[in-house]
Amino acid sequence: MARSIMKLDVATLVPLLLFVLLALVPLWGYLAGESFYVAFVARMIIYAIAALALNLALGYGGLISLGHALFFGLGAYSVALPAFYGVDSGWIHLLVCVVACGIVGYLTGLISLRTSGIGFIMITLAFSQMGYFLFVSLKQYGGDDGTGIANTSHFFGQDLGNVYTVYMAAFIVLVLATWWMARLRVAPFGMALRAAKQNARRVNAVGFQANRYLLTAYVLSAILCGIAGMLLANLTAFASPSSLSWIISGDLMVMVVLGGIGTVFGPLLGTLAFMGLEEAMKSITSHWMAIFGLAIVVIGLVGKLGLIGLLHSFSRSPAEKAARLAQEKPTS
Repeated sequence: MARSIMKLDVATLVPLLLFVLLALVPLWGYLAGESFYVAFVARMIIYAIAALALNLALGYGGLISLGHALFFGLGAYSVALPAFYGVDSGWIHLLVCVVACGIVGYLTGLISLRTSGIGFIMITLAFSQMGYFLFVSLKQYGGDDGTGIANTSHFFGQDLGNVYTVYMAAFIVLVLATWWMARLRVAPFGMALRAAKQNARRVNAVGFQANRYLLTAYVLSAILCGIAGMLLANLTAFASPSSLSWIISGDLMVMVVLGGIGTVFGPLLGTLAFMGLEEAMKSITSHWMAIFGLAIVVIGLVGKLGLIGLLHSFSRSPAEKAARLAQEKPTS
């Protein structure tokens, strides 16, 4: 029985254990009076949702996007702009977020998918920077300084401005998004999407329109990323053009790569490792970025599938490892 549980795979057991621990954080924070750490973990969960969103486009569809910060920022301003006019209905904030990210994701995706490779990367980056400078120019909403949010989102009488409420809301979204990604991976749409990533011409040849699948994945990814931005705006009660910066897109990409591209639990592990290491290094030295960068490089070199790949290697038997090495060994 114990052997069969181990066969369940360390790469599955560890993420499930992390979900249990994340569910207990608000209770621990309330009993210990440590709301700061609850807010910090809530921030990690929110970024994990955004990384999951990017993984749909990058990991499943092979769309290397440096423009997902555009949707992250749009989600934040979907709360800030209505709140500026006194609107605190979470449903209106959510509607604005979904519609804005859906439309912008569709239009930018439609244009970006006319290219591939480095062209796609640069166009998505350009769109993100256009959004950044647009919100910098809106001086009535704070411009470069950003804007505070006095009227945070209310759902069913619950205020997401409360750190415990927004934590639970973010955790529920993370669980549902992870479950959805797991189901999507083996669903016909997900299989066609992953096939389009491998060879779009062959997908077109068998009667499927690869670009249509890729565009749909890009739009869904944009909406989920926008929801993450909306949650962050409620957590911080603030929205800033910096949330649309290419740096955010780069961080999200590192989180996905660090955890494991195209895997279900990879974005969660990558986000927790990225933000956890960052916070730990900051408390040790002022030169934390050099150490942090080296740590990421080492993890990237050790496992092709990031942290998930490392966990998978722990659960393989010696015979399985030998067979895998034989498969990877080049033939003469």
